[in-house]
Amino acid sequence: MSLFIMGAVCLFAQANKINFTEYDLPNGLHVILHEDHSTPIVAVSVLYHVGSKNEKPDRTGFAHFFEHLLFEGSENIARGKFDDYIQEAGGYNNANTTQDRTFYFEVLPSNQLGLGLWLESERMLHAKVEQIGIETQRQVVKEERRLRVDNQPYGTVLQESFKRAYRNHPYKWQPIGYMEHLDAAQEADYKQFYADFYVPNNATLSIAGDINIAEAKALIEKYFAGIPKKQDPFHPKIVEPALGGEVRDTIFDNVQLSAVVQTYRIPAQGTPDFYAVTMLSQLLSQGESSRLHKALVDQQQKAVVVGSFPFSMEDPGISIAFGICNAGVDPKDVEASMDAEVQKVQNELISESEFQKLRNQVENDFISTNSTVQGIAESLANYHTYFGEANLINTEIERYMKVTREDIQRVANKYLTKDNRVVLYYLPKPKTP
Repeated sequence: MSLFIMGAVCLFAQANKINFTEYDLPNGLHVILHEDHSTPIVAVSVLYHVGSKNEKPDRTGFAHFFEHLLFEGSENIARGKFDDYIQEAGGYNNANTTQDRTFYFEVLPSNQLGLGLWLESERMLHAKVEQIGIETQRQVVKEERRLRVDNQPYGTVLQESFKRAYRNHPYKWQPIGYMEHLDAAQEADYKQFYADFYVPNNATLSIAGDINIAEAKALIEKYFAGIPKKQDPFHPKIVEPALGGEVRDTIFDNVQLSAVVQTYRIPAQGTPDFYAVTMLSQLLSQGESSRLHKALVDQQQKAVVVGSFPFSMEDPGISIAFGICNAGVDPKDVEASMDAEVQKVQNELISESEFQKLRNQVENDFISTNSTVQGIAESLANYHTYFGEANLINTEIERYMKVTREDIQRVANKYLTKDNRVVLYYLPKPKTP
């Protein structure tokens, strides 16, 4: 790394350093506090280390289901009133689920910190997991699956790609789960899932914004210290074997244009090669000046849209490249052009100017992720949960900056190979069966 680059990284770190305090309650709840008085708002978040990979193979979709169910209410919050408290206080809230974790947050005026903590403590200790709420959310989640997966053009791309890329690991199913599992699940199944995973020793409480650290600690003690610690939840430790050769298949879908989807196995987040693979994906597909877009959309006009994106996952994950074909273009031609762009990276070092542009994109993305109190709270919780090092919010950019042009060429040759991928052709359904 040149002295200029090292200096730029140091200046970046000094100018944007995010200070925080972290500690554990006796019940195992990890707490992270970031004090920032620039605006009178606060983000209160709780990350539970439970995602779809913690589910049973015949009960998929539970982690995502709870993302919905735990807005139903609690012993002290009337059913359907959870959101009302936040809206009446002038705030907003949301949640999201991945293969590895479930994340809940509220952004509130800073004088409502106590409200956010009370709501999240109710979610952790007193949530109503009962039949009426289960049936309501069962229908909501099933409709979400219809809209986003079953009835959406190309909506099954992730489902069909993941289930072929993994044979043993629970990453092979998607967080939304399967309809038959949603239908089969009973109240007792949901109660057990809540008891197993929604425990303080499986959670990180991350708060960012206009707070006083001492006052925040006192409120956290009030609302969370009395929640009992339970047995540490089960986290699968499954090592997926090598793919062992290219997997190819054809999916007939309600689409007008054919598509090519290539799924490559990649290393887990946080590993040195993951950073190089991420930069490789950006080189190929971020923006209209990216290599895939320029070649397939602008110059050859074989595709209407192309992309490549890696999944940041706790265990070894995947990166998906895709191209939606122009009318009348054979998917084989699109696949050949996609492969040709990968081969260029494999055979030739990218230019210094292209490399610098790539580094600038990475730095900009990193800064943007942590530009809001909600983003800061989420990043701190993620870094602690996955790496046990919340300070990566300040230093992870250095890992990207250590990636060289040679690293990008190397990972292209190591991971973007035919024997390490799944290739799907999405074709329009025949007009007659």
